[in-house]
Amino acid sequence: MSGPEYFEHGELVAVLTTQPLDRTLDYKAPEGGCFLGAFVEVPLGPRKVLGVVWGQGQGNFDPAKIRSVIRVLEAAPMREEMRAFLGRAADYTLTPMPAMLRLATRAPGLGDPPSMRKIYRLGSGAPERLTDARTRVLEVLRDYGGLAFTLKELAEMAGVTSSVIKGLVKQGAVREEDSPRDLPYPVLDPYLPGKELTEDQSAAADALCRSLRGGQYGTTLLKGVTGSGKTEVYLEAVAESLRLGKQALVLLPEIALTAEFLSRVEVRFGARPAEWHSGATMTERRRVWRMVGQGDAQLVVGARSALFLPFRDLGLIIVDEEHDTSYKQEDGVLYNARDMAVLRAAICGAQVVLASATPSLESWANAEAGKYERLDLSARFGAAVLPEMKTIDMRAEQLQPGSWISPTLRQAVRARMDSGEQSLLFINRRGYAPVTLCRACGQQIGCDHCDARMVEHRFLKRLMCHQCGETKPMPDACPSCGVEGKLAPVGPGIERLAEEAAATFPEARIAMLSSDLFGSARALKAKIEEIAEGDADLIIGTQLVAKGHNFPKLTLVGVIDADLGLQGSDLRAAERTFQLMRQVAGRAGRSERPGQALLQTFQPEHPVIRAILSGDEEGFWRAEAAGRQAAGVPPYGRMAGIILSGPEVGPVFDIGNALARNDGPLRQVGAQVFGPAPAPIARIRGRHRVRLLVKAPKGAPLQDAIARWIAPVTLKGDIRLAVDIDPQSFF
Repeated sequence: MSGPEYFEHGELVAVLTTQPLDRTLDYKAPEGGCFLGAFVEVPLGPRKVLGVVWGQGQGNFDPAKIRSVIRVLEAAPMREEMRAFLGRAADYTLTPMPAMLRLATRAPGLGDPPSMRKIYRLGSGAPERLTDARTRVLEVLRDYGGLAFTLKELAEMAGVTSSVIKGLVKQGAVREEDSPRDLPYPVLDPYLPGKELTEDQSAAADALCRSLRGGQYGTTLLKGVTGSGKTEVYLEAVAESLRLGKQALVLLPEIALTAEFLSRVEVRFGARPAEWHSGATMTERRRVWRMVGQGDAQLVVGARSALFLPFRDLGLIIVDEEHDTSYKQEDGVLYNARDMAVLRAAICGAQVVLASATPSLESWANAEAGKYERLDLSARFGAAVLPEMKTIDMRAEQLQPGSWISPTLRQAVRARMDSGEQSLLFINRRGYAPVTLCRACGQQIGCDHCDARMVEHRFLKRLMCHQCGETKPMPDACPSCGVEGKLAPVGPGIERLAEEAAATFPEARIAMLSSDLFGSARALKAKIEEIAEGDADLIIGTQLVAKGHNFPKLTLVGVIDADLGLQGSDLRAAERTFQLMRQVAGRAGRSERPGQALLQTFQPEHPVIRAILSGDEEGFWRAEAAGRQAAGVPPYGRMAGIILSGPEVGPVFDIGNALARNDGPLRQVGAQVFGPAPAPIARIRGRHRVRLLVKAPKGAPLQDAIARWIAPVTLKGDIRLAVDIDPQSFF
């Protein structure tokens, strides 16, 4: 049979490859033919590369030189809606199609037959001699709870050579197995009873289920105060999606949340769903990718990149904590998973639920304009009530130099400890101190590769750059003037705060929660479970603690520096401070005991601080919206960032200046260009960075104008140009 969907042996097919080319390539269909959308292996020069049959071949090439597709891979062909999604996402983000295809094929070994694979698990034997390297291998296997690894993956994660693993195999401490074919996931039962819902929750769940039964695209903003049970509501929507025979996807902003959520899903549906995130092994990721395409994974719980999995029949996408900045991909393909979720659902006729206690202004404005439905949960679940919120005016507090916990907060923590309750001290800074200063010459220790200060991590005895990840040992002498004993920490980080807390409350059991203190997601999960069970009196945490964790005994939240996010010129500074403070405060009093949140601030009269205290969220959004509308900025205007980078600053600025001078295509659509200017962090990993900011009216065809504007630019040497549509940060 031949037709638009199928190509006979020898027919010309256009193949989109994952290689950085600006077009599809013509090949002859292999023996046995191939379907449109088939995943194929094709020759490109001396190499074999992955590609997808994208359509009929162009035929404008010497037929004698056209090579054949090597083979069709054992995978469900890419559906038309997925090809449309990748094309629309590429157009919106101005990303080349091969880069979009790479996002959609991020599963290792797609071309390997199962017989080629060996996998490694924890064995039952014990090694004769336990070296550091062997210990690291066994720790990785234990951390991942018996999951399988490939040899390369296990060696990389443990930081050892493959011979160390092979040695452990010989001694029975590690098992080597032939990898089986990827197996379907256990069937989830949507008819199992869920938790009993309140009237509020039932009404919201019924509305979501009705929308799903309609079978059309729609987006709903599910706004509920922290602790109101949003998860139980949207799990009812997941159940309805499964009952309708559709697949569902739940996006979470943080791997640390995944373990707790998977347990809730297992209780609700009787089996664990598929999981897709950086903490999953490569073997598991390949299985998820294949089973999703075959329809043998009903529910996927994952990070933002799960949006690019090849779902066969996607009916529902949940974006939990939809306001979270981690949904924006800041390198490679620059996209916002929240917006891409809406695009994907619109193409395949699915429903989207955006869940948050503190929605992004974009989602709030879309609900106000009637583009999204809106459902509100205004009360906490069960006996829990919202915490009382107060400020501590730091101008009136008597603090010792180098101390950060005010006497008022100290007293409140002690009272909670005396009554057997937990307290949380929150500071949004990792490490010990954000700046290390030499008191002899005044020099601040900076990164050798970035224009960023290095952060002292005292537990690691190292300085770390939070931009590029570079670390170096903490020096005894100043690198600038060579004087010893004069290096001093300036400002607090989580480690310094923990040090002060230990001195202030010597009898307290203190737990620290920060993303860089745990080697694996499972180690972090174990610590969170210990805290929830009451194994700590005092929690010291960064913004990791703001994201959905439930500590029943936690009744006091102390925010060390509520003013921190209000500094700087980011147009979203007020919104983000508001969201973060409300989310952190929402950790308190989630059980029967009432909670309190105390915000240390030098600006108690600041409009954002006042809005946080009053709880008038709608008033805050309306005021914020009015300010943005007056300035013509998102969501009431459009913005794009152009980031130029290169090893030398001069040539990068030359291109930036040339773009600013030749802005005709932008002026035609009413857009303005600001810059070029050095990026706030002007050098990262040794590359100088220059930014231009484009501002345009709401309805302007911005992508088309930018594409025409940058088309004449020739990038020489190692200069790169990236376009960031709807930038979320301005670093």
